[in-house]
Amino acid sequence: MNCRIIVVGLLASFVLLGQGTGAPEKPNVILIMVDDLGYGDLSCYGNEKMKTPVLDKLAADGIRLTSFYAGATVCTPSRMALMTGAYPPRVGWNGGVMGYGMKTVNGLAPEALTIAEVFKGEGYQTGMCGKWHIGRTPEMHPVKQGFDTTYFIHMSNNQTKKLYRGESLEEDPFDNKFLTEKFTREAIKFIESNKNKSFFLYLPFTAPHFPAQAHPEWKGKSDNAEYGDVVEELDSRIGEILKALESAKLDQKTIVVFISDNGPDPSQRKWASAGPYSGLKWDAREGGTRVACIFRWPGVVPAGQETGELTTAIDILPTLAHACGIDLKKISKGSPRIDGVNVWDTIMGKKTKHPRTDLLYWHGWGVLHAIRVGDWKLYLDKVKGVPGSEKGPALFNLAEDPGENKNLSDQHAQRVREMKELAVKQLEDIEANAMPLGGRPDGKKREPKRGMWIK
Repeated sequence: MNCRIIVVGLLASFVLLGQGTGAPEKPNVILIMVDDLGYGDLSCYGNEKMKTPVLDKLAADGIRLTSFYAGATVCTPSRMALMTGAYPPRVGWNGGVMGYGMKTVNGLAPEALTIAEVFKGEGYQTGMCGKWHIGRTPEMHPVKQGFDTTYFIHMSNNQTKKLYRGESLEEDPFDNKFLTEKFTREAIKFIESNKNKSFFLYLPFTAPHFPAQAHPEWKGKSDNAEYGDVVEELDSRIGEILKALESAKLDQKTIVVFISDNGPDPSQRKWASAGPYSGLKWDAREGGTRVACIFRWPGVVPAGQETGELTTAIDILPTLAHACGIDLKKISKGSPRIDGVNVWDTIMGKKTKHPRTDLLYWHGWGVLHAIRVGDWKLYLDKVKGVPGSEKGPALFNLAEDPGENKNLSDQHAQRVREMKELAVKQLEDIEANAMPLGGRPDGKKREPKRGMWIK
C-alpha cells in the first residue's frame, strides 16, 4: 500500500510540473520587443562596434534564432502581427503606420483576440510598458485589449510627447532620453507586484528608434555615436530586469523572449546594422524584416543553442501558449485566423520536423512583395535593389546568397511557378478571411495589395 501511495504521489508531481521537463505548470512570460534594431546590432549576432553582454548572455543561456522574421517591415503592422499571431492584412492593415499613411483613428480592431487576452483569460496578470502604436482611440486602448496595467506612449517617440499610465496622462512632454529607464522601472515594479502570481509582461521599448538620444549616464560610452549609447543602455536595462527576476526567485519560472519589430531605419543606416543582409525598414529584402530573436527559460530550454529554422513573430503567440499549457482551440473572440505555428519543439532543441516551411513578406506600404519556401525566396513585385525584379519574379537561394545578389529564376522556372501559386493561394485565403481595421471606416475597399507579378 505504501508503495502505491508513493507511485501515485510521484505521478501527480510530474503532472503538476508540466511538459515533462521540470517546468512549472504556469510559467511567467516577459516578451521584449525593441524598435528598429537591426539583425547585426548585437554582439552575439556579429556586431563589433557595440557591446551587448546582457543579451549575449541571454542567448548563451537559451536559444538564438538566426532565421527569425518580424511580423512586418514597419512598426504598426509588426505589432499587430505579434499581438494576434496573424499576418497584418488579415487584421485589416493595408499599408503605412499609424500616423503616417494610416489614420490615427484606425488601428487593431477591439474584436481581434490578442496575446494579452489569451493570457488574461488563463488567470495571468498582464502588463504593458512601452510603445503601443496599434490604436489610440479609447476603444483601442491597451487596457481594452487585455492588459491589466499599462505605462506607455500611443505612437513612436518621434510622433508624440505624451506618456500615459492607464488612461491618465502621466507626462507631457516626456523626455526621450529617459524612456528606456522609465519603462524598465515600471517593468520591475510590475514583476515585484506580481511575484506571487503568474504574469505576462509585454515590454515594447522605444529604443533605438530615431531620434536616438543618449541617457546622460550613457552618453559617449559606446564606440558608435548616440545610437550605440542607446543600444548599450538598452542592453544594461534588460540586465536590470533579469536581476529583478533573480531577486524575486522567478528566473527559473519565467520565459523571456527578445525580438525587434523590424530592421534598421534608413535614417540610422550609418550606425545600425542589418548584418550580412541587404535592405532596411519598410523593405521586403532580408535586412528590413530578418531580426534577432532569443528565447530563454532556465532549466527548461537547453542552453547554448542556435537554430536557422524559418520562424516569425506570428509564431510567438501559439508557441508561448503551448509552452504555458494554453489550448488556443478552446479560445474564441471574433479572432482572426492565426497564421502562426507552434515552434516549441524547435525552441526545445528537439529533432522533430519544424512546422514552418514558408513565409509571406509585406512591404511597408502593404504590398505582398515576396514569399520564402525553405531556403528559396521569390520576389513577386518590382523591388528597388533586387536584380531582375523589374522584368519578372526574381528568385534567390538565401542559404547560398544571403545578400540576394544572384537571380536564379531562369534556371528554376518550375520552382517559380509553384511558389507563385502558393503565394496566390495564401493571399486569397487572407482576402476571404480578413477582418476590418478598428476605428472609423473611410469607405475604401480594404484588400491585400498584390505584387505586380501575381496580379
